[in-house]
Amino acid sequence: MATLNFKGKPFVQNYHLSVKYHQLIPRKNKSLTKKVSLHDNLIIHGDNLKGLKALLPTYAGKIKCIYIDPPYNTGNEKWAYNDNVNSPMMQDWLGKVVDKEDLTRHDKWLCMMTPRLKLLRELLTEDGIIFVSIDDNAAHYLRMLMDEVFGEAQFVAKLVWNTEGHTDNQYHIKVNHEYVLVYVKNSEHQDDAISFVVDPNTKRDSNLWKGYAENSITKNGPGNPPTEVELPPGFPCLKEDVFLPPTEVPKDFFRDVSILGYISREITKKYRVEYPVRKDEMVVRRGKLTQKCRVFTGWANLNKLRSFISNGFAPLREDDGDCTFYLSENGVIYYRKQREKARHILSVLRNMGTTEQMRYVLESMGIDFQYPKPLDIIKYLIQVGSHSDSVTLDSFSGSGTTAHAVLALNKEDGGNRKFILVECEDYADKITAERVRRVIKGVKGAKDENLKKGLGGTFSYFELGPPIEMESILSGDNFPSYMELARYVFYTATGEEFDPDAVDEKKNFIGQSAQYLVYLFYKPDMDYLKATALTLDRATALGPYKKKRRLVFAPTKYLDQEHLDELRIDFAQLPFEIYQLVK
Repeated sequence: MATLNFKGKPFVQNYHLSVKYHQLIPRKNKSLTKKVSLHDNLIIHGDNLKGLKALLPTYAGKIKCIYIDPPYNTGNEKWAYNDNVNSPMMQDWLGKVVDKEDLTRHDKWLCMMTPRLKLLRELLTEDGIIFVSIDDNAAHYLRMLMDEVFGEAQFVAKLVWNTEGHTDNQYHIKVNHEYVLVYVKNSEHQDDAISFVVDPNTKRDSNLWKGYAENSITKNGPGNPPTEVELPPGFPCLKEDVFLPPTEVPKDFFRDVSILGYISREITKKYRVEYPVRKDEMVVRRGKLTQKCRVFTGWANLNKLRSFISNGFAPLREDDGDCTFYLSENGVIYYRKQREKARHILSVLRNMGTTEQMRYVLESMGIDFQYPKPLDIIKYLIQVGSHSDSVTLDSFSGSGTTAHAVLALNKEDGGNRKFILVECEDYADKITAERVRRVIKGVKGAKDENLKKGLGGTFSYFELGPPIEMESILSGDNFPSYMELARYVFYTATGEEFDPDAVDEKKNFIGQSAQYLVYLFYKPDMDYLKATALTLDRATALGPYKKKRRLVFAPTKYLDQEHLDELRIDFAQLPFEIYQLVK
């Protein structure tokens, strides 16, 4: 494989490893949720390299889809290199705006991108996928850099996005395209990384699910007559003259949901349908005056349906645990039908909106932002790269289009996707988060009915706090909170997700991994740290050995190795021996 060389490369190759973990400080007044949580949708204000490192304890290996729109390095963005790398040359770069006259602008850009891409890769699931928007100014550099970071074999495609923007100010050759580079974390999981696609070139309708769902439905016809199924007493009954569309679907049932049976013509003649029933909307309902329901079962297993009904509508599951039938609180029977995976991704993306159109939409929302990414292209990429219950990350979040896209998709198909945005600019609250607030609550005058009513959802807002300086804990400087230090030591020592709900500070318990029950003896107080050690009394108070060894963090210990082995305890002294555990 060809090697990409640039100034500063030796200093940034492993720089992401030396970036300190920073505290994430919750801001309740800027959040839109009852309970601020790192497991909510997230908006993080701060340097995106430090923000990505701060996410590792909770989200390492958990992100299914990443979309980023970094500076294109045209020389017009006025970005500055701000990574505090220990090199005289790079120290001289700090804070200086990069423009077209800067002969090192491509070197600076590559130095900026390298550690961020490496952390993004750590955050991806094994079947994760990353999309990176770029144009001709840096596409060739980015391709070689991503080949190094992700591996040449992980390259999936270089998509061409027809931007359809104005080209009047261009000379001779009219350029109306940009690129989206697509890589997976592990090429062995590429089929799992890509969920499904539809042809965006034949649809301007943003609801990309619609056409795809119709392809998997067997229409009623001579070979598929309706079947009467007896419904027992107690079946939920709707109003006589209204059939409400389903609004609530259980969280474990968001992926690939189809609704069983068409509303038969006999029912629609007997009762007035006030809500329009789309051609691909399939419903089983009982009218007020009958205990029988006519359903079309050409593609559903009738015996399973009867078994489901006779069993009091208890969820019916397949051998692999997937839920096949489910009854909603509105009296709608759902049938889950696995959709066939897509066989290709189109290399040219058209009819995906323009930045100009998106800017006008934002202006109608009272948001001023010059070059927002169109909603439709981000929705499409998220559909390609994620499931209906996975997490999408955008660490160059700008105006917040990625969050808007996630919430819009959830509204359309009842999904439970989550977003994580990281934005370093000062407008993180007034533009990025404010757009998400308005999208959630609703925008008066919006042409889209869903947006007018509000897409719903929540998010928690965090700001980057001071770094967790492990070596300074015992000197009394920059004490982290108990929870922040617990997150840090748990992830660093176990590499597994930290669950804040499992923490019992009174018992010094911070969670369990596949191998350990983990304990932390710590308070942000110098007198406590000087006086606290793992003694025999404290060790026995942890309780009897229960299959898993105990991993105990404390400032010091007054036990020999023989007692530690007898009590099945591995001791880690704060702060230094954390790193030995990782090795």
